[in-house]
Amino acid sequence: MTAIRIVIADDQAMVRAGLRLVVESEPGMEVVGEAPDGLEAVAAARRTRPDIVLMDISMPRMDGLTAARQLLDQPDPPKVVMLTTFDTDENLYAALRAGTSGFLLKVSPPEQLVEAIRVVVGGDALLDPAVTTRVIASFAGRHEPAPPPQLAELTPRELEVLCFLARGMTNAEIARELFVGEATVKTHVARVLMKLHLRDRAQAVVFAYESGVVRPGAAIA
Repeated sequence: MTAIRIVIADDQAMVRAGLRLVVESEPGMEVVGEAPDGLEAVAAARRTRPDIVLMDISMPRMDGLTAARQLLDQPDPPKVVMLTTFDTDENLYAALRAGTSGFLLKVSPPEQLVEAIRVVVGGDALLDPAVTTRVIASFAGRHEPAPPPQLAELTPRELEVLCFLARGMTNAEIARELFVGEATVKTHVARVLMKLHLRDRAQAVVFAYESGVVRPGAAIA
């Protein structure tokens, strides 16, 4: 089995060392590069071709958001997870809109970091409903949205799945809610992303709030 290749970008050497220690203690994961700023993060990712970049959102020379955008604009980009000490930063919302796969608080326990890496590399977005949906709702709800025409292409079941995605639910959780198998949910999710021309689940969550499918302030189960 091929190891998951990871680049760590953070301007604090101690943070990078801590993340490396956690990652390299886990079987099947290896750190292939480190960077103290956004410029070096982009260079390291292009040089090493990692599966995922753990990117600090605030760094000198080039911030993590700009670096993430540059990486995600290239063909066959790595997954990008933003690292932050804040959970209500407007930059996090911009990062999700840009196509990052989510974000992780730096105070998260080691096991959550490891699980986050596996979730993102496996094709899911790292969307903690207690944090991510609050961030998105805070910034997506600043105007009354007009429903985009793409919504008309979704079947009622696909629209239901989009709402579950917006609540940060995993495929397993959606499957239990709908009384169907996970394979069926994966098919629905893939069709939602295809019809809405979205890259991944993170962008689906942003789309749901921006289009008014999910209203800011609605209860998140």
